[in-house]
Amino acid sequence: MDSKISKNYSQILKSNVSRETCNDLENLISMIQKKNEEINIISKKNSDKEAIRHRHIIDSAQIVDFVDLNSNTTYDLGSGGGMPGLIIAILMKKLKKSMQIKLYEKSYHKCLFLKDVSEKLELNTEIIQKDIYKIKNIKTGTIMSRAFKPMPIILDLVQKNFQKYKNIILFMGKSGRKILNDTLKIWDLEYEEKKSLTSKDSFLLNIKNMEKKI
Repeated sequence: MDSKISKNYSQILKSNVSRETCNDLENLISMIQKKNEEINIISKKNSDKEAIRHRHIIDSAQIVDFVDLNSNTTYDLGSGGGMPGLIIAILMKKLKKSMQIKLYEKSYHKCLFLKDVSEKLELNTEIIQKDIYKIKNIKTGTIMSRAFKPMPIILDLVQKNFQKYKNIILFMGKSGRKILNDTLKIWDLEYEEKKSLTSKDSFLLNIKNMEKKI
């Protein structure tokens, strides 16, 4: 394993990352590249290894400190190609093996990819090809979502469909500040921010409590 690659991963996790974890992450990159030749997992314009590592793997991995490790399940809404769900599942192999990552994805072909990766890397996941909007009374620990739906829509979904949860992790892009400010006009939120390590214009939100104003 390239020492530079290992160092990059270690900086995200603020500790030494095992060779096994690094290998799993690098194998995931290779599987994404291979599958991307068949279906659109990620943008083909940014499908070289370094771009995937920075824009998707490390970007997803940086939320690990927000994940509630006291719960047995974590939900990834609209998982797509497995970001952040697969990445967090890889990290959980060492941090908390008993936690299951449930990845919700409507696309049949992407679900096949998620299942294939999970089996090959021996991840503790459940791939669910269902419309999350039709599932009610869900109980879980952390809810995470990256490039799924706009923030207000996700908050409405969580309020209506989740009976119990610990926190919600959202990835906020270039327009994230305006979206957050507009959302705060409708929702009272208890949250913390974390500046993105992969984009100067982005940040992460860890929402712990929420209540709709109107």
